[in-house]
Amino acid sequence: MKKEESRFADSVIFEGMTSIRACLAAYDSDFNDRRICNIWYDREKASAKGRELGYLRAMSHKHGFTLTETDEEFLNTITVGSSHGGFAAECTDRVLPSLASASDLLSDAGFYAMIEGIEDPYNFGYAIRSLYTCGADGIILSPRNWMSAAGVVCRSSAGASELLPLYVADGCDAVQIFRDKGYKILCAGIRDSVSSFDCDMTRPLFLIVGGEKRGISRKLLDMADTIVRIDYGRDFAGSLSAASAASMLAYEVLRQNRK
Repeated sequence: MKKEESRFADSVIFEGMTSIRACLAAYDSDFNDRRICNIWYDREKASAKGRELGYLRAMSHKHGFTLTETDEEFLNTITVGSSHGGFAAECTDRVLPSLASASDLLSDAGFYAMIEGIEDPYNFGYAIRSLYTCGADGIILSPRNWMSAAGVVCRSSAGASELLPLYVADGCDAVQIFRDKGYKILCAGIRDSVSSFDCDMTRPLFLIVGGEKRGISRKLLDMADTIVRIDYGRDFAGSLSAASAASMLAYEVLRQNRK
């Protein structure tokens, strides 16, 4: 764990082809200015990874980054996990705009989500993955968020964190911005709540999910139009992880808005 914890604070090393492909796919977006500076690859895996290397060489000529041969030992020292598969990229930081500055760009009938108080970059990434697959139009981040560990978040989100618009805002400010645009404001919670099976989760919708330890602040809960809960199949005193809760609620949003 020491190796991982030491890299949580600041990580622009993106490991594995899934993360690298996501970074490259985001070049065509108008919301992600992250760029690849250099990609290292394991020389011992070059023959077995010919297709991937061919793709990366073509992309390096197109986008102007370097491709550098190295060994597994070096890759293991610069990456957080052990699933790099012989590839790692050094990238630039990504500028995250404030929600207030981008409010005119928000969809009139969108689905946006905020995860408040999440304690772990892996859970953060897992939640983003589910929200992305369920059609979320963007993620709102608190000023203190896990995108400083962008490589970790990208890997755990299977690249989704690089493929979604991300905005920064205080939770209360975000609620007011979305309310002014006619959005319903839903907070995940237990007290005075409505089951997700019975709650109106049609768009436009701003969903707030709290982390496992701190949950959603009382001030934000008081600002919500509805508190929505996830019903269990048996008595259980514990709470779901933030990633699990975000996943279940996001799929209910998808179900209710399917055409």
